[in-house]
Amino acid sequence: MSISTTGVLTRARKSEATGPPRPAQRPSRRRVSLRRWISPVVLVVAWQLASSTGVLPPEKLSAPWTVLTSAFDLARTGELGNAFVVSLGRVGAGFAIGAVAGVLLGIVAGLSRWGEALVDPPVQMLRTLPFLGLIPLFILWFGIGEETKIVLVALGVAFPLYLNVHSGIRTADARLVEATRALGFTRGERLWHVILPGALPQALVGLRQSLGLAWLALIVGETVNADAGLGYLINNAREFLRTDVVVVGLIVYAILGLATDALVRVLERRALRWLVP
Repeated sequence: MSISTTGVLTRARKSEATGPPRPAQRPSRRRVSLRRWISPVVLVVAWQLASSTGVLPPEKLSAPWTVLTSAFDLARTGELGNAFVVSLGRVGAGFAIGAVAGVLLGIVAGLSRWGEALVDPPVQMLRTLPFLGLIPLFILWFGIGEETKIVLVALGVAFPLYLNVHSGIRTADARLVEATRALGFTRGERLWHVILPGALPQALVGLRQSLGLAWLALIVGETVNADAGLGYLINNAREFLRTDVVVVGLIVYAILGLATDALVRVLERRALRWLVP
């Protein structure tokens, strides 16, 4: 009795030719990132068309090309650069004060029961106040100079950092803390090696929230009798119905916010590398 292997060999050759089944191809990251630009580009084109056809009058909103031309002129004359430096200095000073206060208060309230009992109630009461509503009081206390703007930014920064640092410390892994106690770690070693690294992810979330609020507070603060900065540039343009300059100022604010958020993301990736499985 003979067994024909013709069919088997044919199937084997077909299988070798086709090879193992390939996994489904995922869309490349470049293609996905390009898709995200479709809707913004469509919006800008629609904006330009509405301006060119007169549907959107320039006293309401200038055309994108006019905004681009004005941005170039402001940059060429140095007016935009000077305003940028002034605003950056204000938000930097306010952020430094608010970050130090928020982190220190969060550590005190997170590490100590007494600290939580004494610090947390007033901070929670102040946090519920709309800090932008405190502007009239700040003007009475600090005048209409730089102090009011810096204090507004500091308040916007302090509360998110406090809440996230406090919560991060309180939710540190109890098993690791107990293990360090069993291994004889001192309180300082336990804080440095376990509690603070455990609180770092949430603290970085608070940092991102703080930076977003810092720019918001600066926009409002620079509308209070400012004589320099991006807010002054926008207010001055509003009086002359220069909507193109107003949009330029808003775009710069947005770029600054995105840039600082991107910096924190980079910091997050580097600092939390140990969390990646």
